[in-house]
Amino acid sequence: MKNLLRGVSLLLCLFAGLAHAEPRVVALSWEATEHLLKLDIIPIAVADADQYRTRVGRPPLPAQVPSAGSRKKPNLERLAALKPDLIVIGEPLEGQREKLSRIAPVTTYGSLSQEHDSYLVARDDYLALAQRFGREDQALRELAAMQVQVDELQQQLVEHFRGRLPKVAVIRFSSPSAVHIEGAGSMVDHALQLLHLQNAYTPQHDGAKEPLPVKALAGIEEGVVLYVEPFPGQTQLFATREWRAMPFARADRLAGMPAIWTHGGVFSIQYLAEAITAALLTLPAP
Repeated sequence: MKNLLRGVSLLLCLFAGLAHAEPRVVALSWEATEHLLKLDIIPIAVADADQYRTRVGRPPLPAQVPSAGSRKKPNLERLAALKPDLIVIGEPLEGQREKLSRIAPVTTYGSLSQEHDSYLVARDDYLALAQRFGREDQALRELAAMQVQVDELQQQLVEHFRGRLPKVAVIRFSSPSAVHIEGAGSMVDHALQLLHLQNAYTPQHDGAKEPLPVKALAGIEEGVVLYVEPFPGQTQLFATREWRAMPFARADRLAGMPAIWTHGGVFSIQYLAEAITAALLTLPAP
C-alpha cells in the first residue's frame, strides 16, 4: 500500500510538473517576441535575434536565445531541430505557413495593414497570446502598470510646461534629404495621445508610409519637432540655410530622441512615451 501511495504521489508530481512546464515557443516576429517576454515566456528561438537586441532591446532578450533565421526567411532545419510546441509569425510570413506547420502548430499575430489601428491590434495580440497560455491576469497587470507609468510621464510634462503642452511631431530621417513623419494610427501617435499631446504634423493624405522630402517639415509652423538619433549627415543638414529657416529650428523647438524602435508591440507605447517625455523635458518651458 505504501508503495502504491508513493507511486501515485510521484505521478501527481509528474503531472503537476508537466502542467507548469514552460511552453516551447518560436517567435518569428519581433512584436511576438516582445509580447512573450512580457508574459515571462522566453522564446526558444527568435528571428534575427541579434538585430532584436540592438534595434529593439526592450524587453531584453536573454543572450542564450538563438536566432531562428531571418524574419523574411526562417531557418526551417534549425526550427525542426528545436521541436517547438508553437511557432508565432506575423503577416509577412503567411506565405510560409504550410512549411512551418509541418514543424509545429502556427499562429499569426499582428497586421501591417494601413487600415488597422496599430495600437489596438498590438493590444489584442498581446491579450490573445496571454489567453493561449493562461496568463490573462498577468497581461492585464502589465497593461495597467504601463498606463500608470504613462500617466506619471504626462504629469511631468504638465508641470514642466505649466499646463501649456506643446504640439509635437516625431520624425526619423532616412537620409539628409528624406524624412519619415509619424502620423495618425502609428504607435508614436498613440504615445502622443496617451501623453495628451497633439500631433504637430497634419499629413496631406492618410496612410502615407513613404519618406517625404525634408522641405515638408516647413509645414510644421507650431509645436516641437523631435528627431530620432543618430542619422547620417545630421551636422551638415542642420547647418544648411534651408534647415535653419524652418519655423521650429528658428524658435529652438527641436530636440533629439535616442534610437528607439517605433513599430513594436503594445509596450512600445510606454517606451516611446518615455523617450518623448525625456526629449521634451530638455526644452525650456514657455
